[in-house]
Amino acid sequence: MDIMFLLIPMSVIIVFVIGIIFWWSLRQGQFEDLEGPAFRILMDDDSPAGSGASERPNAGMGEAHSSKTHSATTVDPDQ
Repeated sequence: MDIMFLLIPMSVIIVFVIGIIFWWSLRQGQFEDLEGPAFRILMDDDSPAGSGASERPNAGMGEAHSSKTHSATTVDPDQ
């Protein structure tokens, strides 16, 4: 029975702390845009940094590569 004198005040304090944290998160706008991050992760650019894929329009869509991006050298197997 003596433990009840400790557990009841501790549980009341924990409830108040949780309520304060929840109130703070509401005031800071943590629950305003719940769907935005879900859509943002789907529309994220997955190309590695520095690959230049974001510089080319329609990168990865099967467009023909120009001679500016790839050299057109031939290799002679007899050499």
